Amino acid sequence: MLAATSHAYRPGVMIELSERTKANMDVVLEETCRQLPHGGNHDSRRFIAERLIEAARAGHSTLGELGIIARRALAEIVAKGS
Repeated sequence: MLAATSHAYRPGVMIELSERTKANMDVVLEETCRQLPHGGNHDSRRFIAERLIEAARAGHSTLGELGIIARRALAEIVAKGS
């Protein structure tokens, strides 16, 4: 769960992520990690979550946008494991 990420930082400006964005991030993280063995280990989940946080800070907040970011992060994890 990404509840600890209620605030995003942009240089000089602190913005709060909407409840909808946080919920979308949680959904995408869980759906993406289901594709990993046992739901992913801590490092894999954290890597994907960090990518989602970066995307949300940049203004990407829809399920579709966040899903693309998460799938790219997942592909990086899989590629590193090969």
